[in-house]
Amino acid sequence: MESNGKMTLRLMFSVGVAVIGSLQFGYNTGVINAPQNVINQFYNETWLSRYQVPIESTTLTTLWSLSVAIFSVGGMFGSFSVKIFVNRFGRRNSMLMANVLAFIAAVLMGFSKMASSFEMLILGRFIVGIYCGLTTGFVPMYVGEISPTALRGALGTLHQLGVVVGILIAQVFGLESIMGNETLWPLLLGLVFLPAIVQCIALPFCPESPRFLLINRNEESKAKSVLKKLRGTTDVSSDLQEMKEESRQMMREKKVTIAELFRSPLYRQPIFIAIVLQLSQQLSGINAVFYYSTRIFEKAGVAQPVYATIGAGVVNTAFTVVSLFIVERAGRRSLHLVGLAGMAGCAVLMTIALLLLEKLAWMSYISIIAIFGFVAFFEIGPGPIPWFIVAELFSQGPRPAAFAVAGLSNWTANFLVGMCFQYVEELCGPYVFIIFTALLIIFFIFTYFKVPETKGRTFDEISAGFRQGGVSQPDKQANPEFDSLGVDSQSQSQV
Repeated sequence: MESNGKMTLRLMFSVGVAVIGSLQFGYNTGVINAPQNVINQFYNETWLSRYQVPIESTTLTTLWSLSVAIFSVGGMFGSFSVKIFVNRFGRRNSMLMANVLAFIAAVLMGFSKMASSFEMLILGRFIVGIYCGLTTGFVPMYVGEISPTALRGALGTLHQLGVVVGILIAQVFGLESIMGNETLWPLLLGLVFLPAIVQCIALPFCPESPRFLLINRNEESKAKSVLKKLRGTTDVSSDLQEMKEESRQMMREKKVTIAELFRSPLYRQPIFIAIVLQLSQQLSGINAVFYYSTRIFEKAGVAQPVYATIGAGVVNTAFTVVSLFIVERAGRRSLHLVGLAGMAGCAVLMTIALLLLEKLAWMSYISIIAIFGFVAFFEIGPGPIPWFIVAELFSQGPRPAAFAVAGLSNWTANFLVGMCFQYVEELCGPYVFIIFTALLIIFFIFTYFKVPETKGRTFDEISAGFRQGGVSQPDKQANPEFDSLGVDSQSQSQV
């Protein structure tokens, strides 16, 4: 059953306001990169004024790694709390409430220099991490639930677009001539209060998710009224029908806890796919590039490494837009495969370039091309797809729990890369990207054999594919991937 795939002003506004949360996530991922030297200087001065001795280099490295990685620890806490919020307060109100954390974090980070306290900066990074962990659950869930089936992939990509635009803004503002200097870096970190204010003003004008209203609250007339505004039509019967079908399906399901996702044969396969896709995003090596890109370019002998990093941010944004336009044509699975294969090729190229740098000066240009290619392929598949495919793999009942698990997997991997990359790079030298190449190949094989295509399918059709181990007969031709899920396609529905 095809839902009305029209893009309306109300739908665009609601998605745009929600995606401010994604922008915050991107901004806080990228903001710590450029001002590394001035923040390290602040750590050193603070240490000196407290203990009358300069900070040891090992302590400084640990403090810096902690400042980078504590953000991901906060993200783990936040992503794991998604279910508590969205089921109790709804999707929109949860996004609204989370902004309190952004304000607290802005105050802590913005005034850390004035208070001569690196503890305030680290605590602020932790709190903004909790906020970003929550938004990485709230935003894709809300966008997925208010979008018509025909536009779900394209609008789902906007979460990732928000993330990469946030990273780019952080890189530009982080330039020494703008805010990445000794005087203004606290403002650079505390700037998160601005998007939070905008979202607090705009969110009350956005509707609650009609799926939440109908399925969780049983408020059919409210859901119908919201759907009419979002779809720009009075006939929303097909959308309502699909939601009611999902609701009936839920009545037959037990309440889905996180433990149940792993215990039940019905959810085990989709949750495993969701986790591996999240890991494929983080363990691809992309955050190693974002967190430490300036240093990588320095090592490659690039004259202005910060500008090369911004160049990577521009490529990042451009290819997310490309993905936005092709995701509904090419399909999720195909784009993910292309992205993983391309990244593996670029990682090999980067390793060769870094190895030959001493002998051939022009290899620094090859390393830039390799990093730009790496980033471009990431945004074609592994960047946007793992976020919104979680919403597609699960029906309304298990979806919040699935988002919590997927988010926790993503942030844990993010933390490991943020904390360990510096040490692994010192240990492996130019060969560090070979580790990522091996992981990318493993993820490619997994995606090829296990991940189904979800393009153009309703939530219920997708979950029915897992229930039956296949899809209804007419669709098998179009979606052979469901047959490779390793379940007997003749098995009966387990609901």
